[in-house]
Amino acid sequence: MEKLLGEFSFGLFIWQTAIVVALLLMLRKFAWKPILNTINEREAGIRSAMKSAEEARAEMQNLQADNERILKEARAERDGLLKEARELRQKMIDDAKGEAKVQAEQLIAQAKEAIENEKQVAITSLKNEVADLSLQIAETLTKEQLSSDKKQTELVQKLLKDVDLKA
Repeated sequence: MEKLLGEFSFGLFIWQTAIVVALLLMLRKFAWKPILNTINEREAGIRSAMKSAEEARAEMQNLQADNERILKEARAERDGLLKEARELRQKMIDDAKGEAKVQAEQLIAQAKEAIENEKQVAITSLKNEVADLSLQIAETLTKEQLSSDKKQTELVQKLLKDVDLKA
């Protein structure tokens, strides 16, 4: 029986080995190959996703750099425009002040000229009035002094004496 058991054990071992090998071959053909292919495809998909994510990260960094550059340019342009606006405002203020000063000087000159003209008119008028009054006074005095023949003779003699003295 021992012999039978030994042969049976050996035969069982061979059958078990054959079944394991057949099972391994079937697993290799039907299970491992598709599993390995799926794992390889999955790994390739993960690598592709990682590469895409890295490219997207690099693109985001480029976009951020571009955004920062554009923002700096916009700030510089804004600062330039503000400076230009301030300079233009100051120039307009200075021009307005200059124009106001010129107009003020013209008005002052015109006022002085008008005052001088009025002064000359007043002086001329005053001279005419003084001359008229002087003539009226002289006429009145002369009429009064020359009303008699004696007074006229005295005046003529007096004028003749003054003429002799001056000559």
